[in-house]
Amino acid sequence: MLHFVYSLINFALLLLIVWLIGRKMIANIFIGRQEKINRALDEAERLETEEPTLPVIPEKFREELPDTVKAEIAEIQEAAAEHVGHMQQQTDATIESLRREMLLDVKSRYIDKLVDKVTAIVISEPFLSAFRARENEFTDRIIETMTLTPGDIAYLKRHDVLYVTLTSAYKMPQSIVDRIGKHATQMLDKVGGKPSYWVKVDPELIAGFRFRVGDTVYDYTLSDRLYQLRKHLESRELQGDEDAEALIADMFEDISGMTNSLSEFQLGRVISISDGICWLDGLADIMYGEVIEFECGEMGMVLDIEPDRIGCIVYGRYENIESGSRVRRVGRIASVPVGDELLGRVVDPLGRALDGKGRIWTNERRPIENKAPSIPDRAGVSRPLHTGIKAIDALVPIGRGQRELIIGDRQTGKTSIALDAIINQKGTGTICIYVAIGQKDTTIADIREKLTKYGAMPYTTLVCAPASVSASIQYIAPFAGAAMAEYFMYQGRDVLIVYDDLSKHAVAYRELSLLLHRPSGREAYPGDVFYLHARLLERAAQLSAENGGGSITALPIIETQAGDISAYIPTNVISITDGQIFLDADLFNEGQRPAVNVGLSVSRVGSAAQTKLMKQVSGRLRMDLAQYRELVGFTQFGSDVDASTKKVLESGKRMMAALLQNRYAPLPDWEQALLLFAVSEGYAASVDPSGIEMWGTYLANHMEIRYPALADILKSGRKLDDTEKERLKEAIAAYVTDCEVA
Repeated sequence: MLHFVYSLINFALLLLIVWLIGRKMIANIFIGRQEKINRALDEAERLETEEPTLPVIPEKFREELPDTVKAEIAEIQEAAAEHVGHMQQQTDATIESLRREMLLDVKSRYIDKLVDKVTAIVISEPFLSAFRARENEFTDRIIETMTLTPGDIAYLKRHDVLYVTLTSAYKMPQSIVDRIGKHATQMLDKVGGKPSYWVKVDPELIAGFRFRVGDTVYDYTLSDRLYQLRKHLESRELQGDEDAEALIADMFEDISGMTNSLSEFQLGRVISISDGICWLDGLADIMYGEVIEFECGEMGMVLDIEPDRIGCIVYGRYENIESGSRVRRVGRIASVPVGDELLGRVVDPLGRALDGKGRIWTNERRPIENKAPSIPDRAGVSRPLHTGIKAIDALVPIGRGQRELIIGDRQTGKTSIALDAIINQKGTGTICIYVAIGQKDTTIADIREKLTKYGAMPYTTLVCAPASVSASIQYIAPFAGAAMAEYFMYQGRDVLIVYDDLSKHAVAYRELSLLLHRPSGREAYPGDVFYLHARLLERAAQLSAENGGGSITALPIIETQAGDISAYIPTNVISITDGQIFLDADLFNEGQRPAVNVGLSVSRVGSAAQTKLMKQVSGRLRMDLAQYRELVGFTQFGSDVDASTKKVLESGKRMMAALLQNRYAPLPDWEQALLLFAVSEGYAASVDPSGIEMWGTYLANHMEIRYPALADILKSGRKLDDTEKERLKEAIAAYVTDCEVA
C-alpha cells in the first residue's frame, strides 16, 4: 500500500514538472498553428473575393506587332479567358455540391431525431386515446376499401381457402373483430371460397390494427405511419436554395401534416436466399421488373414469376436478408436517375456516383426497361456519325440511329474504336454514354483517364458494372445506360452509347438464369438471351421530325474466341444489328491498326451515312482493297509478278498504310477524304508507306494555308464537280512537287 502511495506522489510531481517546463512550449505550438490557419483562411478569402485577371499587353506594343502575332495573342487570351471561366464554373459547382452535401447531412441527422420525437408524442396520452377513439372509423374505411385481387382469386381456385388475419397492437373490441370477419366471409363467398380467419396481438404496432387478406395489407397502425413519415422525409428532394434552418422547418411542417390515412400494400415472405437470388412466397399480383423492399432495407427487382413463387435479384448485399423475413411491394418499376446532371460523372447502374464528386442531384427518373420506338415514330438513318477513323468512316460508315456491332478477339482494339468515336464527338453536341460491363476496375479507371485527358468527359456518362460486382448489377447495366440515353433522345438530342461488352452481359444473364433454374439451351445460355439483346438494341433509333428528331446510336461490342463469329452470342447480335465492324487478329498482329477486316465488315446503311464528298472518294475503295488482299494471298507463294499486278500491289500497300491510324487521334472527315483521294489517285506513289500518315497531315496543313477556298469546299462535305476536282488534283500535284524539291 505504501509503495502505491509513493508511486502516486512521484507521478503527480512528474506531471507538475512537465507542466511548469513545457506549458509555454506547448502554448507556442498551438498559437503558431492557429496563426498559420488564420493566415490560410485570410488568403483563401482574399482569393475568393478577387476577380481573376489576365495579362494585358500595352497598346504601344500591340501596334508594333504583326497581324499574325496579334491574332495569336488574341487567340491565347481568348483561350485563357475560357479556361478561367471554366475553372470558375468548376469551383462554383464544387461549392454548390458541398453545400448540398451539408444539407443532406443535416437532413439525415435530423430525420432520426424528428422521427424519435414524433414517436415519443404518439405513444403517449392524449394522442394514443384519440387514435383508439377512431377505431370504428378505421373499420368502416377498411370494409369500404377491401377487395380481392386477381392473385387472391387465383389462390382461391387452387386451394379453396384464403388466409385472413387481423393483427392489432392490443386486444380489439369483439364487435370490430366480428364486423371485419363477417365482411371478409361474405366477400369470399361470392367467389366460392372460404376464409381462414386469424386474430393476433402485436405490441410493436404501437396502436391501431392491420388487416390482411391474402397478400394485401390494409394498415391503420402508428408503426406504419412512422414508417411512411420516415420514407417521405428521406425522399424529400432538396430544391437547392434552402438553408439548414429552412430545411428543418419544412420537415417539421411535414410532420405536423401527418394524417391517419389508410396504407394499402402487399407483403410477401422470403423462402430462400443465396448467390444474389431470392425466392419469395406471395406477392401474386407483382409485375416483371418491379422493385421490392426487404425488411432489412435492401432493394431488389423481380426477374422470374412462377405459379407458386417469385424469383428476384438483389441490388445490395444479399447476406443481410434472412429466410422468413417480410418483403414489401414498392409499387414502381425499376428506374434510374437521368438528366444533364449525369454528364461528366461516373455512376453505377443504379445511378449512384462512383467518382467521389458527391451525390448526383436530379429529380428525373426513367424505367430501365422501356418500349422501343415504333416504326411510324422512326425516320430513316441518313445523318453520318463520324468516328474520326478512316477505315470506318470510309468503308463501314455509321449513321445516327444505327446499331453497329464491333466484334473481334480479345486485345484487337475494340474498345479503342469506341473511345475514338466518343472523343470525335467533341464539339458536335452529341451526348455519349459508355457502359462498362464485366471489365476490370483498372481498365475502367484507364478509360476514364483517357476520356478526361482528351476532353471527352464533360459530355460523357460512364456507367460502371465491373467484374467485382454481382451478376445482378451487371445484368441491369446496359438497360440503365439505355434509359439515360433515351432521356436525351426524346428531347431531340443525339446520343452515342457504347455497350462494352455484351458477351459478358450474356454471361451474367446466363448465371442469373441458371440460379433461377431456367432451362439452358445452346452453349448453356437460356433461350431468351436473343430477346434480351433484341429489346435492348431496338431502343436505338432515329426519331422522326414529328417526334423531336433525336437519335440513339448504339455500338455494342462482342468478344469472339479465335475469330469464331459463328458462335451463339455473336450470331445473335449480328442478326439484331445493322452491320458489324470485324477486327481481325491476324491484321492486328501484322501491325494494321485499326485491324478492320474489309471482307467481313459491313454497314447495312452504307453510303446513306456518309457525306457526299466521302461517298465520292471512297466509292471504289472497298473493291480495290479486296482485290489487293486477294492478290497478296495469291502472290505470297510466288516471286514473279507482272507489271500490272505489281502496280496493284504497290497501290494497295499504300492504301492500307493510309488507313493506319494512331489511337485517340480521330481525324475530321474532310482530312480523311483528302488523304484517301490523294492516295487513290496515285499522288503518294513515291512516298514510303511508313510515312504516308505524316505525309497526309502535312497535305491537310498545306491545303488550309495555300488553298483556303478549296479547303472550305472540302469541309462543306459536298460532292466535287469536275472543275473543283481538277483544282484539287493541281493543288495536290503542287504539294508533291514541293515535297520532292524539299
